[in-house]
Amino acid sequence: TRTQRCIMAIVLKESSFQHILRVLNTNIDGRQKVVVALTAIRGVGRRFSDLVCKRAGVNVHKRAGELSQKELEGIINIFKSPLDFDIPKWFLNRRKDIVTGEYAQLLANQLDNKAREDYDRMKKIRLHRGLRHQLGLRVRGQHTATTGRRGKTVGVSKKKGG
Repeated sequence: TRTQRCIMAIVLKESSFQHILRVLNTNIDGRQKVVVALTAIRGVGRRFSDLVCKRAGVNVHKRAGELSQKELEGIINIFKSPLDFDIPKWFLNRRKDIVTGEYAQLLANQLDNKAREDYDRMKKIRLHRGLRHQLGLRVRGQHTATTGRRGKTVGVSKKKGG
């Protein structure tokens, strides 16, 4: 007996659909649902994406390629200043910045810049974590005697001969 597969297609107006969107220096696949598509931006997870779509009044069942320019601008505005749109502080990925004391949602390149600044600050004040980063060793308390030897010298070497 043969089983038949049912393939469903999305029927859209071709003129309004965008296959690739450019949002915050990231290419977004227009065929995916909005919530999933926005997670392609670094610093945006599924829960944050869902919350932003709800705050912007965007239908979460829409495809990303169906979004209007107005809806996209609303989403970007919420990404840039989430606290102005009643997103709680605990939901953000940069809470109580050590230098400025501000709460923010870091996206795309900002994540790399802040991480580099943090590592440099740790190295400068000779923090244990900073020194481990500087030496290229494990930072979070892992055992290093027998694991993680790739690309480094290996343990104790045997003497040759008697």
